[in-house]
Amino acid sequence: MFRLTAILSVAAALFTVSCAQAAQDPADTKSAHPDHDPQTMKAIGLYQYGGPEVLGVVTVAKPEPKPKQVRIRVMAAGVNPVDQMVREGALADYYEGHDFPYIPGMDVSGVVDQIGNKVDPALGLETGMDVTAIVSNFAGYGGYSQYINVPAESVIPMPKDRAYSEAASFLTTAMTAQTALNALDLPKGSSLLVIGAAGSVGTFASVLAEQDGLEVVGIASSSDESDLRSYGISHFIARGEDANDQVRQIYPKGVDAVIDTAGIRTRAFPALKDNGEYIALRDWKDAPDIRGIRVTRVDVRDHITDHAAIAKIGHLVEQGVLPIRIAKVFPSSKAAAAHELLATHGVRGKIVLDMSEITGAPAPQPND
Repeated sequence: MFRLTAILSVAAALFTVSCAQAAQDPADTKSAHPDHDPQTMKAIGLYQYGGPEVLGVVTVAKPEPKPKQVRIRVMAAGVNPVDQMVREGALADYYEGHDFPYIPGMDVSGVVDQIGNKVDPALGLETGMDVTAIVSNFAGYGGYSQYINVPAESVIPMPKDRAYSEAASFLTTAMTAQTALNALDLPKGSSLLVIGAAGSVGTFASVLAEQDGLEVVGIASSSDESDLRSYGISHFIARGEDANDQVRQIYPKGVDAVIDTAGIRTRAFPALKDNGEYIALRDWKDAPDIRGIRVTRVDVRDHITDHAAIAKIGHLVEQGVLPIRIAKVFPSSKAAAAHELLATHGVRGKIVLDMSEITGAPAPQPND
């Protein structure tokens, strides 16, 4: 009787262990919980061009860092006008030959998850470090992702005492402003007109230009005057039909250069001197030749590995020189609402997505 009882006890124990192992079988876990597949990740992307409603959750392969790259676990992603252009198809030529889904996003903050081979130790990057980075998302993953690979030169330590949302709010726009100023290469004392001075790029351009010793004239809504003057601009002009005339009252021959963040193009030319410099932030292939004004198009993507400039921006943010303004932080499930707010224009401060958890409805397929 004793031996029979022992045998039955052993059999029962083996049955219990077998059931437990079956319940924990990785294949069964994957089929029941596909999100746990270590080879894939979630992102907010699109399978078709359109309005904000085309954004939703997509599942894609989890990227492996290549040499000189780091992989970041994204905690926050900034929302920029270029993301709207990606979604609407305005940049379709750049994506030609690449399959959907497309994932927007150029500004991220998060944690270094993995470091690829041949990353320069002088960059000081370590696994587990909080960082901010600028992303070129053409033909690849953008920042609205769980994980993103970026060149190590595009990454800097997160500014001290900043939240993830704040750290994801400044690099693309500040680097755009710096790229514009570098293209102008104006000597100290030169006059610069910033159109749309209260927007993200305009604010950073105004502050960086003043830091470089330029005389800045900022055009924006009258409600923005107090903020812009607090940033130290030389002159403020309220947006309106007589804005160019007011510029000419200050500079009778016209300003030396214009950074046009509002895209008003030739309407800004009367404020410029003969042979002046005009910076466009979007393509303008048929720009006219008027009074010798030189039109230069700048693209921040050409400079996303300019580590010295990126690090300079980070230091200026950490020192409080460059103002950080957050308009609103949305959960990832409300990415469409974030894009709707962006489209209203006039938003002061950066719209940011909280990417710590990616939830929401799947991105609609073309036939949905």
